Amino acid sequence: MRPSVREREAVTRWEVARPPWRGRTGGISLAGFRDRGTGPVDLPVIPRPAFTLIVEFGEGPLIVGDAVGRQQRGSLVSGLASGPARMRGENVACVEVHLSPVVTHTVLGVGPAELDRVPLDDLWGRSAARLREQLNEVPSWEGRFALTDAFLARRRGAGPPADPEVVRAWNRIVASRGQVRVEDLAAEVGWSRRRLWSRFRSQIGLPPKRAGTLVRFHHAARHLTAGGSVARIATECGYADQSHLHREVMAFTAMTPGTLAGDAGLAVDHIAWTGHDTGETR
Repeated sequence: MRPSVREREAVTRWEVARPPWRGRTGGISLAGFRDRGTGPVDLPVIPRPAFTLIVEFGEGPLIVGDAVGRQQRGSLVSGLASGPARMRGENVACVEVHLSPVVTHTVLGVGPAELDRVPLDDLWGRSAARLREQLNEVPSWEGRFALTDAFLARRRGAGPPADPEVVRAWNRIVASRGQVRVEDLAAEVGWSRRRLWSRFRSQIGLPPKRAGTLVRFHHAARHLTAGGSVARIATECGYADQSHLHREVMAFTAMTPGTLAGDAGLAVDHIAWTGHDTGETR
């Protein structure tokens, strides 16, 4: 498929890199981004069914600000429940890591419910600063990816693994693109609905129904990148109607579906992750 006009513009503005190999830790995927220095960066943070770890090493500060005025400067991890936000800065360079919720606790050492745009320095202390320094010293993306992959592999086991039933329920939600009933999930894993709600929320960071809503939104956002009728996308992605899709896109991004579809941030996201985001599915 030929790249869209927005994707060609995104490549002009951003250097986007992917590792040529699969990482050693399942449920984790990596991408690299470098601003080509054509002006200030102002992009939406696209919600996704994965925890996002941003390790910045550029010359300028990277700032993530939300709708109520809170700002986080520098490297951070965003959770599934993090609300609409925008990323701003100049001369930005970073490695972005997507972690499936089912491996987040064991890699980061903190329960998913506690992660909502937390500074990496608060999680890893001096180790986070050292990782940034090393990324800046390495001259190639392949070297940066290898460094980050090795760092995360060493951290595997920092927290407990998710229950097999929770992993199964999460994978079922992703496979159904958010269109599976909670009652059916509970029956499939052999738990009561109440037990599934409690264990899933504590280990994933969202209750099952909300997780399904997020997965469905993210699937719709990818369709919006490709263009086409919003009404058709609403139907194909399981929304009751176009107004339903409009409300959910507004809730997750503070933008209309049309505005989101035309935003350069969504095009950059599409280039980096489509077909590669294993952190969402394992």
